[in-house]
Amino acid sequence: MAADLLTCPLCGFAFEKVDTLCAHGCPLGAMCHLVRCPGCGYEFPEKPRTVSWMDRLLGRTATGGADLPEGVRPLAELESGAAATVACLGGKNGDRHGTLSVFGFLPGAEITLLQQRPACVVRVGETELAIDADIAREILVRPV
Repeated sequence: MAADLLTCPLCGFAFEKVDTLCAHGCPLGAMCHLVRCPGCGYEFPEKPRTVSWMDRLLGRTATGGADLPEGVRPLAELESGAAATVACLGGKNGDRHGTLSVFGFLPGAEITLLQQRPACVVRVGETELAIDADIAREILVRPV
């Protein structure tokens, strides 16, 4: 039997509730109806199981850029030379999140976009990375 996955409405990260800090000793865990995304730290109310089942049946997924908090936008929308702070890593590819984290793409990290074309080139600390445009659309940032 597959475990029910929760999907963060901010970054799209799919995870099990047992993987959250809430499930590991939070004193308010039994009374609180919020879940904290282990990917970006965003807290959101847990959906009832019937809604989650219905969403899977109808093939609905987490919304894209329409529900982003004020000031947050995809890395692909920044101008060349702009500085920003990483808000979260979107998408559902956990391996990609791990790889980007190794290079310093963590929430709160300061980055500089060096160029957009032909590839998105970003400086994170002392590291410069060329990132595919699809990946750049999944990285959510707050311009500085």
